[in-house]
Amino acid sequence: MLKYREMTEDDNAAVAKLIRKNLEKHKLDIPGTVYFDKGLDHLSDYYGVDERRYYVIEDAWGIVIGGIGFSKLDFMEETAELQKLYLDDSAKGSGLGYELIALIEEKMRSAGFQYSYMETHDNLQAAIHIYKKSGYVEIERPKEVVHSSMNRFFKKRLD
Repeated sequence: MLKYREMTEDDNAAVAKLIRKNLEKHKLDIPGTVYFDKGLDHLSDYYGVDERRYYVIEDAWGIVIGGIGFSKLDFMEETAELQKLYLDDSAKGSGLGYELIALIEEKMRSAGFQYSYMETHDNLQAAIHIYKKSGYVEIERPKEVVHSSMNRFFKKRLD
């Protein structure tokens, strides 16, 4: 039985490891990605307020096998950024990516956001496929982008 829940401080190491492992696998353990963000090892310090939330998914043994978050996007009106959707290899191909996107979009709507925005990279083709199938439309790179290595940008209206 899988369990979705909000991230706690106890999840910091597991989530950071999951993110780094995924980025390494796709050759994105490079400057300009979340891999080198100073706060990656302490994500629970950033999330957990109304404008920013992060959720993890645990397997039947209580192991974190995935996560997804959102944060208010300052440079787009009524928009939250879908952040850090990562799954353990054991969970990939199971449909959990779609479930996590549906979960976070519902949380964004509940927080009052009208749009979801996200950034990704060409190396993450499976993720791009999931985003497109989930209704995200590719947009031009916003000038305010922080993670300079990201090269694909998407937005979706949360109806």
